Amino acid sequence: MLLIGPAILGPVGDNQEGDGPSKVNVRALLVFVSVLVLVDTVFFTALTPLLPHYVHSLGLSKAAAGILVAAYPLGTLAGALPSGVVASRLGVRRAVVLGLCLMSGATLVFGFGTSIVVLDSARLAQGLGGACTWSGGLAWLAAGTPADRRGRALGVALGAAVAGALLGPVIGAVASGVGTAPAFAAATFAGLCLAVASLRVGTPLGGESQSLRSAVRALGDLGVSGGMWLTCLAGLAFGVIDVLTPLRLSALGASAAVIAGAFLGAAALEAVLAPLVGRLADKRGRLVPVKLSLLVAIAVSVLLPLLRPAGVLVALIVVGLPSYGTLFVPASAMISDGSDRLKLHQGLGFGLSNLAWAGGQAVAAASSGAIAQATGDTVPYLVLAAAIGATFLATRPQGRRLLARSRTDS
Repeated sequence: MLLIGPAILGPVGDNQEGDGPSKVNVRALLVFVSVLVLVDTVFFTALTPLLPHYVHSLGLSKAAAGILVAAYPLGTLAGALPSGVVASRLGVRRAVVLGLCLMSGATLVFGFGTSIVVLDSARLAQGLGGACTWSGGLAWLAAGTPADRRGRALGVALGAAVAGALLGPVIGAVASGVGTAPAFAAATFAGLCLAVASLRVGTPLGGESQSLRSAVRALGDLGVSGGMWLTCLAGLAFGVIDVLTPLRLSALGASAAVIAGAFLGAAALEAVLAPLVGRLADKRGRLVPVKLSLLVAIAVSVLLPLLRPAGVLVALIVVGLPSYGTLFVPASAMISDGSDRLKLHQGLGFGLSNLAWAGGQAVAAASSGAIAQATGDTVPYLVLAAAIGATFLATRPQGRRLLARSRTDS
């Protein structure tokens, strides 16, 4: 995946002036940020095949399992806007290094944790670190990339993040066999190495330091708020899926390896699609890939709680889950474009993106397990399908006119 970057970006903008004597090599920056978000998603998704293990070994209910999954996005939610301020005031590199150190230490604690309190706390700290790495890293990439190629660059980086989602379940499956301590210790070492590598990458001019007030004002921009909602919607989807799908596969007789393989296949397909979606967003506009993703996601949301046996459900997961993840690419480009228009620091822009994703993921992960326990798995998925359907209608010309009119009246 990382080799796609140079081919997509081409020779334009290879070097730009940085702060002080440093220069930004866009190709090197793209590779670095791609690896950065890849490692982050490894930390995040490694829990997926381990969730049934923790449920059984610690005697967790579906609601408690949902809280464990939600702890990471809750940490990201808490750190979303502060991490943007850190990137704005201290620089994107310092934000990234801070995030990597926090995330690596928390991952090591998680690997050795044996109580639900320790595990929840470690996941929360991982989320705080992830907020810093994503705000700093994507701001670093967006500021150093020409605007007309930003969608493709973000698509490559987010495709690499999905490649991390490929590796995360694998590490989780390995951890279920060899033990969580050595598996997560290796991931911790990778994060610390990446913090050292960040010192070799040039940074773009940082611009003026900005406060949270600047980010709040950006919410009035339709591109920024629209990108945030799409990011939130994808977070809602994965919050539901990350809790309910592994447990349903387990109930249908799937092993940890099969669960890991299902998410591995979905991530592989999404990793291929993400750069293509970014290219489409640059050429045809941000809404074209959004509409395509939403249409597929509606059907997938309805079918996920219904299909059986496990093999059929696995096939749907592999083919269908990318419809949710590909929303992140045009949504990120919309937020970055809006930040440019408003002269908002890209770190604060991606802080808003983190806020939207983490809010959606945390709410859905924390509530979907409890709702499913009370009513069955079908209800959370139908609510998700309804939200996606309403969003699709809002992307139609009539929906956009209605939104514009309501904003004018207010």
